[in-house]
Amino acid sequence: MKYFFTAFSFVFFITCSAFSQEKVVKYTVSNGETINQIAQKFKVTPYDIYQLNPDARTSLKPNTVLLIPNNNGKTASAKKEETTAKKAGNTKEVIHEVQPKETFYSIGKKYSVSEEDLKAANPFLEKTGVQIGQKLVIPAKGSASKSASPTDKKVKEKGSEKYVYHDVQPKETKFGIAKQYNMTVEELEKRNPEIVSNLPVGYRLTIKGTAPKTESTDSVANVTKTESKKPVETLKKVTTYMEYQVKPKETFYSLGRTFHLTQEELTELNPTLSEGVKEGMVLKVPSGYVAPVPIIVKEEPKQTEKPTENKGGIQILEKVKSETVSADPEVVELSKKRGQNGRKKLVLLLPFNIAKMQNDTVGFANRVKTDKFLSMTLDFYSGAMMAIDSAKTLKLPIDISIYDSQETKSTSNIPSLITQNKLQDANAIIGPFYQTNAETTANTLRLHGIPVISPLSKDSANPIDNLYQSIPTNDVVRNTVFDYMRSKNGNIVAVVDKKKESVINYIKQNQKGVVFASLTETGALDAASLKSLLLPNRMNYVVMETANTAMVKYTIKALIDAQKTCQVQLVILEPNSTLDTDEISFENLVKLKLMYPSVTRESDEAKVLIFEKEYKLKNKVNPNTYATRGFDVTFDTMMRLVQGKTYQETADLMTTEQVDNKFQYYKKEDGGHANKGVYILYYDSDLTLKVAN
Repeated sequence: MKYFFTAFSFVFFITCSAFSQEKVVKYTVSNGETINQIAQKFKVTPYDIYQLNPDARTSLKPNTVLLIPNNNGKTASAKKEETTAKKAGNTKEVIHEVQPKETFYSIGKKYSVSEEDLKAANPFLEKTGVQIGQKLVIPAKGSASKSASPTDKKVKEKGSEKYVYHDVQPKETKFGIAKQYNMTVEELEKRNPEIVSNLPVGYRLTIKGTAPKTESTDSVANVTKTESKKPVETLKKVTTYMEYQVKPKETFYSLGRTFHLTQEELTELNPTLSEGVKEGMVLKVPSGYVAPVPIIVKEEPKQTEKPTENKGGIQILEKVKSETVSADPEVVELSKKRGQNGRKKLVLLLPFNIAKMQNDTVGFANRVKTDKFLSMTLDFYSGAMMAIDSAKTLKLPIDISIYDSQETKSTSNIPSLITQNKLQDANAIIGPFYQTNAETTANTLRLHGIPVISPLSKDSANPIDNLYQSIPTNDVVRNTVFDYMRSKNGNIVAVVDKKKESVINYIKQNQKGVVFASLTETGALDAASLKSLLLPNRMNYVVMETANTAMVKYTIKALIDAQKTCQVQLVILEPNSTLDTDEISFENLVKLKLMYPSVTRESDEAKVLIFEKEYKLKNKVNPNTYATRGFDVTFDTMMRLVQGKTYQETADLMTTEQVDNKFQYYKKEDGGHANKGVYILYYDSDLTLKVAN
């Protein structure tokens, strides 16, 4: 794949160089570099880079050659234009070309004009906002203000806020948010480059347009209805401001990350910041959404924590007093069910590789930026620590030890830890990360009957009785969606590109009864063949697997037409980046209720919102996939250990759900346990993702 991408890039560069040598430059990605770092280096936005390099959205590998917009010429001309006044009619007006990171505030301050005057001279700004490369007319002082219409004055009086913000809620999509504010997904991404690759829940988007209609000027109630007509929950979007007291060591950067504001925007709201950020200052900042869940105040355990050191790495020992809790008949909610048992010991084996860092002259901060494996480890660790905090709150009778597994793909510190008798008395072990190391650990401890939970590997495991694969394999994920379609008595039709040989072989070998739509000699879909396979009296599930944009569009068009006479739902077996492009209508995907299997879900349950809120309060960022997985695996394991049964017994009997992940273990025929906890997700007509199973 790497060779293909490099070859493709080379051919693309040769084609482009004949006519765009001055507009772009070629840049080779260094090990560990991110799009944001590269964008800052060339003074462009991540969105600019993604436009020229679409594949960079999904992967950015070392030595990849990127096309970077060349702003050198533009910058020079822009600076010249800033100082040169051009005549337009009888008034002197300056033409200004918008540069990266410029805002209404910074442009207005540079030319000493108000935002209203700037918009009056450039009416298109009301719809587009400030965008890089735009040429703006800077009015002569006083000219725009005098010509402002009465309507403009009314708008000015009504709108007391210069910016509109939107906090991303669970199940929201870019398309749904963009539609809410009468803008395109492209415009939304331009204004918020950080969401190009994903849309994290809780992220504060900057909307430089018209706020959605509200019932009052202060708030709007968004009511979420469920199919079972349960009591509704109300979310309030607060458009007023709140006060925030600056904490020790906080800076413009940290404040900007917390409230998603630029330094200029913070200073505009708080003129005293022009003298710098000072501890104890009370700032005016926008308040966001208030979640409809209570905040849990955690009680610290009375017994003090005693960290102890060992030669094999680091060990963190947490001791919590036991508590008797009455049993709850519901099995899935393990936090409500507790058995009578003594203290348990849980061991986490995490690849910090401290020895490497001690000999590293680069420094820890730089290593975190460049070492993706270490960054992933620290994210997983941060989530695990949230689970340990929860154990303290619940007063679980568990001792937790965390060791440095010192991992590479083929080596680890496990033999040393076993020699030191660090693992033999554990009731369960989470880790190591690499599949080979997890299997070695399980094999070594098999005679002791200690369950070893592999936390991150998707590989099919070798048959080892005490090994538990916590992430479903690709085949399990695929099987789940086919099982679901059959459970609904669905008619399953496959539209598969000839290039997807592995998918074709999988369906033929494992999914009997699935019919394939015919393709033409050129590999295109035969629409007549597809429609002839659809049945009028049953739900027709059409499994589409192709990366070809034309084939995707043609298939979708055929299915939209077919909906006039029969029930049709579009299904994909794995993420398809082609569906995220502007060429594919998201509205059509919603009409076809696009469905796909996933090992994680998006939920607005109270416990999920609490975790996300508390994680952000503690870590100052939203939890990513690895952090959430660290919490889910650790918390689930701890709760299984306190059920009055062995871990294996709970795995055989109980299916559990945590924040993002489901744990539904089963015994494999050849030995060991695997997880088949897969969600079937689909886009509903209200533009939200819902769980089908």
